[in-house]
Amino acid sequence: MSGVGLDEIDRGLLQALQIDGRVAFSAVAEILGVSDQTVARRYRALRAGGAVHVRGTTWPEAVGQEVWLVRVQCAPEAAGALSRSLARRPDTSWVLEMSGGAEILSMLRIGPASTALAQLPRTPRLTGVSAHCVLYTFCGGAVSPLVKHGPLTTAQCAVLPSPATAPDRDRAVLSDQDQALLDALAEDGRAGYRALAAVTGWSQTSVRRRLAELRRTSVVYFDIDFDAAMLGLRSLASLWLMVEPGALSAAGEALAAHPEVSFAAATTGPANLYASVQCRDTKALYAYLTGPVAQLPGIRSVETAPATRTIKQVGRPQEGGPARRMPRQRP
Repeated sequence: MSGVGLDEIDRGLLQALQIDGRVAFSAVAEILGVSDQTVARRYRALRAGGAVHVRGTTWPEAVGQEVWLVRVQCAPEAAGALSRSLARRPDTSWVLEMSGGAEILSMLRIGPASTALAQLPRTPRLTGVSAHCVLYTFCGGAVSPLVKHGPLTTAQCAVLPSPATAPDRDRAVLSDQDQALLDALAEDGRAGYRALAAVTGWSQTSVRRRLAELRRTSVVYFDIDFDAAMLGLRSLASLWLMVEPGALSAAGEALAAHPEVSFAAATTGPANLYASVQCRDTKALYAYLTGPVAQLPGIRSVETAPATRTIKQVGRPQEGGPARRMPRQRP
């Protein structure tokens, strides 16, 4: 996959950042065979242009939350107001307008006592709502297309830590200072230790030690909000697949290996497998649907919904432009 307007240095930097959002530019420079100043300059240019933003986020399991995909059907003229209303909610990780505005798709993080689903916007122009709990994630989180298709070799990637994985333990116990640290990282995943010490009241050494512990125990990981058009991906869509229960795991694992898939998960509801896909154009999307998707085991039906506008991504509201950013991660 070749980038549009990106060279090997840019793409290598993005891949390294997706693997480790706080990687030292000196380490990236050594991997890429360029100077530290070159890497820092490239990152500043990408960030200043709004193409890249590194954010720290928590695994839902680590903070006692569940992930839900919520589909809202509405009159197209109401889509703008409804999607902006959803984007303002702190419990929405991303919000997309789909199918020309006839549907809004969002991801919510909710706790066991949450009433979020009962508090969705109410309007006569809303024609339907369905909510689907994410039961198991096959592809997503800290692994994105930047990791799948970047230019770094296996040996180069081995220099960096492995992408974070979801925790397999009970909810973490977080202090007020921990929450302040996580809030700061959500705004800027590459914030310096001095800035993080200022918001937590800890010393820089304590911040460094606590952040390392939160990462080691899979409480926090780092993700990149990036413009998919930079990778030449302009046709973004959601797939809702009905799969025979006995073939669900095999179909999900197969989806996760597809280069077009940025997020795949088993869900509740009539469609038990969901995927976010990114393709070069509509012809490539058609080829993907009639090729790799059609060959998945146990497939009974596939519903495709093209993304029209990105309203919120990686927890951060967008300007509502064309859907160039497609959700891939758990929030």
